[in-house]
Amino acid sequence: MKNVEFLINNGVEIEKALELFGDMEMYDNTLEDFLAGIGEKVDNLKKYKESADMSNYAIYAHSIKSDARYLGFVKLADLSYQHEMNSKSNNVMFVYEHYEELINEISRIISLVEQYMGKAPSNIIKEDIVTEKDKTILVVDDSDLVSNFIKKIFNSTFEVLIARDGAQAIKILEENPNKKIDAALIDLNMPNVNGYQLLEYFKMHNLFVRIPVSIITGNDDRESIEKSFKYPIVDLLTKPFNERDIKVFVEKTIGTYN
Repeated sequence: MKNVEFLINNGVEIEKALELFGDMEMYDNTLEDFLAGIGEKVDNLKKYKESADMSNYAIYAHSIKSDARYLGFVKLADLSYQHEMNSKSNNVMFVYEHYEELINEISRIISLVEQYMGKAPSNIIKEDIVTEKDKTILVVDDSDLVSNFIKKIFNSTFEVLIARDGAQAIKILEENPNKKIDAALIDLNMPNVNGYQLLEYFKMHNLFVRIPVSIITGNDDRESIEKSFKYPIVDLLTKPFNERDIKVFVEKTIGTYN
């Protein structure tokens, strides 16, 4: 194909790119290099996002930004720059909330370049398999940061119910008595009705037999841990945690009764 107007009409700043590359032959050769390397860079972005390793995430965001600027991919350069700056500031929530937007733009550019080069779609970016939302998890935590972090991770595969304290959790349970909840993640320190009081509610209403419960908490002292395990909980995870930690934790919790 190699129709330059096709690139221009799709937002690629060819003239600016040619200030660096000089001619279209060199530009086209660099596009080949871009396609050859972008998959590995995205794989590393995902890996470091999941482990909340923002230092290394910033390195790959910077690399993608540089490539995008050289090649005239304006929107991709801008999005990558935002990710680079926010990851350098350890703003994990920004990365999580805008990660899909970045990946979608990378996918668009890959498709654009492949069409321009006359290549068949290569599926360079390996997308996660999205399953039907047939499971529900209840997250009980007064921290919006923690709740939104967990919801962002699981929202594509699970229905995620959020309660800001134990009282809201009890309301959800009482208003949906027949709803199957596959896992409950409960914080300990919350206003109104705290985690221990909610655990007591589970015990009094015999909910532990049908809802596996695990604790997410900033309390790692021995007394808090021992007090928590007086109830038939599955496990306890201390904050802060990363994506990989919480995925393994939730999988273990859900798997208890399956």
